[in-house]
Amino acid sequence: MRVSICVLALFLTSVVQADTNIIRTLVDKQVPFGIELADEIWRHAEMGYLENESSLALQQRLKSQGFTVENGVADIPTAFVATLSHSTKSRAGASSKNRDNGPTIGVLAEFDALPGLSQAATPVRQARVKNAPGHACGHHLFGAASITAAVALAAWLEQSNTNATIKVFGTPAEEGGSGKVYLARAGLFDDVDVVLHWHPASVNSASPSTTTSNKSGRFTFHGRAAHAASAPDRGRSALDGVEVMNYMVNMMREHVPQTSRIHYVITDGGDAPNIVPETAQVYYYVRHPKPEMVVKLFERVVKAAKAAAMGTETEVDVEVMHGNYPILPNHTLSKLVDSNMRSLGGITYTPEENRFAEALHKTLLDPSGALGSQELIQPFKFRQSMGSTDVGDVSWLVPTVGFNTATWVPGTPAHSWQAVASGGTSIGHKGMTLAAHVLAKTAIDLIENKQLIIEARQEFEQARGVDFKYSALLGDRTPPLDYRL
Repeated sequence: MRVSICVLALFLTSVVQADTNIIRTLVDKQVPFGIELADEIWRHAEMGYLENESSLALQQRLKSQGFTVENGVADIPTAFVATLSHSTKSRAGASSKNRDNGPTIGVLAEFDALPGLSQAATPVRQARVKNAPGHACGHHLFGAASITAAVALAAWLEQSNTNATIKVFGTPAEEGGSGKVYLARAGLFDDVDVVLHWHPASVNSASPSTTTSNKSGRFTFHGRAAHAASAPDRGRSALDGVEVMNYMVNMMREHVPQTSRIHYVITDGGDAPNIVPETAQVYYYVRHPKPEMVVKLFERVVKAAKAAAMGTETEVDVEVMHGNYPILPNHTLSKLVDSNMRSLGGITYTPEENRFAEALHKTLLDPSGALGSQELIQPFKFRQSMGSTDVGDVSWLVPTVGFNTATWVPGTPAHSWQAVASGGTSIGHKGMTLAAHVLAKTAIDLIENKQLIIEARQEFEQARGVDFKYSALLGDRTPPLDYRL
């Protein structure tokens, strides 16, 4: 009996290893297409809700591989859902009630760039196009890796004759546009069992993590124009309203929870010094780990705006721009992803890549990572990020898991020209390739072991609470398709 158990164990191990080798081969086959796609989107560098060429490139690749693509979802022209289902022929005659169609695995794909960070793929500051956008958060790699994994999974479903559905969600405007929130609000994740996502970084990590909740708004003050020298008494400065509001909010910082974050930029300060500004605008972000606290803090910022308008005899309009929930971590899924990432290993640079990394590393103000750390997988431990992402809303609707791979030179911060530079080289491609492998392997594990999905769901429901009802922090506003114009 003991011999039989050993033989069975060896057999099962060989089956698992065979499946692993098959999906590795299928992903590797798609990697050249993924790199070509990533480089194309890196060159386009289109900002939120304006990613027409980038979205089209991703959609075309999926269509060519048998996915059915629905574009313009949730009233967003550049958003899409691509679906591929496989049902085994042996079950084709079964009734719809009894047919096992297998789980539905969702994969997120981002592709928007950031303003003013155009950069060539060089280790010195050199804009490709002056004042143009750049992929400083690596979303060109994000979208391309997700599509690479999805296409490989489609081939695996056919080859293994396995029942399952793969859904790729093309999600625009993550950078301040909350694209996923509108997809979530429209119910597009309702029939998904698990959602997978990843993000470029300077390290490899699958630790469970959460983010801050976030709500932003544009505060536009309206005053009365007049000659600033000959008739100042006839004017009412909209810029005064902005400055008074900012002063009050800065005083408020002493009286908010320590984990809060409030930051702003004046987007319109008037036209000329000798004209009393008729209009002026300031753009605020408010963050806190808890959504309910973000709502309260934002309300206080609004009160400051109204008080500033009253005191300067101006008027103010408040437009909520976006709102995100914090990510709801799922330890069950994170442990699975961590195991898969460790089995795949980290990233090794060539001598040429090392020279690039060394040169770029010298330009970093305060590098937090040592060269060579891209070869490692970071320790598995819970992490609190002070950043925000619209993935948060998805994670409160369906069990969701994400991870990072080292697409940037170690120590590189997000939203920097150094991130753009790394993302346009083979260093970025290697991190993207690792991400595609992790996504594909994790999806297969979930499809083949439904107990993992059940356990993830149980943890998810316990974490969010039985009384939870989703309500988007941005309310019922329509997508701000012009927020980057």
